[in-house]
Amino acid sequence: MAGRIPSKTLSLKQFMTRQQVLKLYRDILKAIQRIPDDRNRNELKDWARSDFKQHKNQTDEHKIKALIFHGERSLKELNQSLDLSNN
Repeated sequence: MAGRIPSKTLSLKQFMTRQQVLKLYRDILKAIQRIPDDRNRNELKDWARSDFKQHKNQTDEHKIKALIFHGERSLKELNQSLDLSNN
């Protein structure tokens, strides 16, 4: 039952960034579930998945932080739009 350490172990900073990206991805998918129209919801879900996959192998720390910032801003705008449409 001895745990095997993967050949490419993440540093603490990389691990924390990875967790931040995964949380952002989950939050985006949760927000997309609030979209009432099936077609629009599926289009946005496909867009989110492809965008994350496109940058999956990004290693430049500054580029990753910029992508996270952009994603968080887009999520905030999506949530605001959904909140307005529900009122």
